[in-house]
Amino acid sequence: MNVERLRILAELADRGTVASVADAMSMTPSAVSQQLKLLAREAGVTLLEPDGRRLRLTDAGRALVLRTDDVLAALARATAEMDRYRASPQGRVRVALFPSGAALLLPGVLTRLAGSDVDIDARDEDLPASSVPELLADYDVVLTHRDDRAPSTAGPRIEVTTLMREPIDLVLPPDHALAQHETVDLRELTDERWISVRGGFPVDDVLLSVAAVTGVQPRVMQRINDFRVTETLVAAGHGVALMPRYAVVHPGLVRRQLSGVLAGRIYELATRPGARRLPAIAAVLDAFRLEAEFRTALWPSAS
Repeated sequence: MNVERLRILAELADRGTVASVADAMSMTPSAVSQQLKLLAREAGVTLLEPDGRRLRLTDAGRALVLRTDDVLAALARATAEMDRYRASPQGRVRVALFPSGAALLLPGVLTRLAGSDVDIDARDEDLPASSVPELLADYDVVLTHRDDRAPSTAGPRIEVTTLMREPIDLVLPPDHALAQHETVDLRELTDERWISVRGGFPVDDVLLSVAAVTGVQPRVMQRINDFRVTETLVAAGHGVALMPRYAVVHPGLVRRQLSGVLAGRIYELATRPGARRLPAIAAVLDAFRLEAEFRTALWPSAS
C-alpha cells in the first residue's frame, strides 16, 4: 500500500472531512477521494462508508489507521536514526499551548533551547483537552491541561507525558469577608457570584465539584477565559473566581486554598506515537520537563 495514501487516510481520521484533508495537504477534494479509492483497492477491503454528506471509517478503516500510525512512526524512527549522525538535534517543532501554560513555561523552554539547532514554532490554542486529537493533526507537540479527576488524554494514537500539577485556588478581593480565612470551606461559597471560564476547562470542572458538594448551583455571572480579565473583575468586586495558582499575578487580590474538594489541574504534553524518538521533539519535551520541575520547585506546597 502506498505510504502517501496511508497518510491521507490518517489525515481523514484526524480531520473528519475530505475538504479539510484537501486543504491541509494542498490537494483538491476530488484528488483526495481518488487516492482513498485507490488505497481501498490496494487494501482489498472497504475503508470508508457514507455518513450523511460525509464519509466515516469502517472497522477495517479504523484498524488500518492504527497500522498507518505504526508505519509513519517507523519512518519517523528512520529519520531520527539519520539525525543521530548529525552533531545535535535540529529542526522545527510545531507546539500548541494553552495560554496560561504558555505564559508559565514557554519563556523558560525557549531559553533552554537557545543556541541549539531546534526551533519552536509556538501557537496558543485555547481549547479543552478533548481537542488534542484534532490539534495533533497540525502540531508535533500539544501542551494541554485537565482536571485532577479527568482521565489522561493518552490513547491508541496519542502518547502523553505528565509534566506537573498546579493547584486551583479561590481568588477574592481583599475586603471580602472570606479573605480573613486561612482556607475556605465549599459550604461558605453558596451565595457567591462567580467569574468562571467556558465549560470543558479544569477551572469549570472544579466549580462543578462545588455544586456537587454543596447541592447549590453556583451563580456564574461571567465566563471569561482570559485570566487577566478575570482578575480585574474580581478586584473590582464583581464576583469571586477559581484560578490556577501560578496564573494569579494581580497585586490587589487574595488567594485562598479550598477545603473539601480536590482542586487542581494536570499539565500534559501530547505527541503522536513514536514522535519522542525524533531528536528535535525529544529536546523540546526535555526542555518542558526541566522548566516544569523548576517552576514547581518555586511552589513547594503545589502537591
